Amino acid sequence: MAFELPALPYAYDALDANIDAQTMEIHHSKHHGGYVAKLNAAVEGTDAEGKSLEDLMKNVSKFGGGVRNNGGGHFNHSLFWNILSPSPATAPSGALKEAIDKKFGSLEAFKEEFANAASTRFGSGWAWLSVDASGELAVSSTPNQDNPLMDVAEQQGTPILGLDVWEHAYYLKYQNKRPDYISAFWNVLDWKAVEANYAKATA
Repeated sequence: MAFELPALPYAYDALDANIDAQTMEIHHSKHHGGYVAKLNAAVEGTDAEGKSLEDLMKNVSKFGGGVRNNGGGHFNHSLFWNILSPSPATAPSGALKEAIDKKFGSLEAFKEEFANAASTRFGSGWAWLSVDASGELAVSSTPNQDNPLMDVAEQQGTPILGLDVWEHAYYLKYQNKRPDYISAFWNVLDWKAVEANYAKATA
């Protein structure tokens, strides 16, 4: 079964005040679409064919760079689109809020640590909030299209929140001002979606 580009759960212009419509359209249809097409080409006729995206990520060291780069691009963006919303829940609640307070002290302290991971990632990459093997929350960043689910990641875990800090994610609106883009991200982050990811990761 070939991998497919998922439809966005909102219109390209739905986040326009924070992420412009042109960036959203190019990012989704061209960049993410390109990763899906190249991933399908990379797995065709190999041991990777027929495996789930999660299985590919967890065992990515067994496959070539085409699976790592394009599989990561597909996985990362699929998570990213689904934690954004034009009507976001602007703060976490329940078990996730408790876990954030326990690990980081407060939501603001978490945001500061996460923003630092995102802003200091050299070149292209991602910042993450993940659940590690012990069930603890962890902030990290990865280069290129790597993610914490990969067996090659320095900080491994199940990602529940990710921010794309490749320039194509923000350059049209923010140019070189990555910190401004990171700040705007909180305005469209749907904590309900992150809570659902956390519940699944800790089940």
